[in-house]
Amino acid sequence: MRTYSIAALAMFAGIIVGAGAVQTIHAQAKPPVYYIAQNDVTDSDAYVKEFASKVPASVKAYGGKFLVRGGTVTAMDGPAPKGRVVIQVYDSMEKLQAWFKSPEYVALRAIGTKYATFHTFAVEGAAE
Repeated sequence: MRTYSIAALAMFAGIIVGAGAVQTIHAQAKPPVYYIAQNDVTDSDAYVKEFASKVPASVKAYGGKFLVRGGTVTAMDGPAPKGRVVIQVYDSMEKLQAWFKSPEYVALRAIGTKYATFHTFAVEGAAE
């Protein structure tokens, strides 16, 4: 009788572990979300000093990560966008929106609009 109890307990534990693994796999399958900005900067020094240098802390606080911050843009088809290009990645659209609507970023963006015109959008990436 004891052998049957141990076998049943082991089988039950295996089911629990398997269910947890399936949940983990499904959670990992959610595609990342990319925030893309093309900013037409009118006062580069003030933009960097008062806005761009302060944004990374707010991005990090909401789980985001910069992939591109400025840099050289090379046109492949059609004209290259003018201005500064920024790409960030987030685990979900909810995290991106939480950052974008956060009091920290809303205040920073009000400062940034003094020195740049923003063109931004979000794109869901492909699941890996």
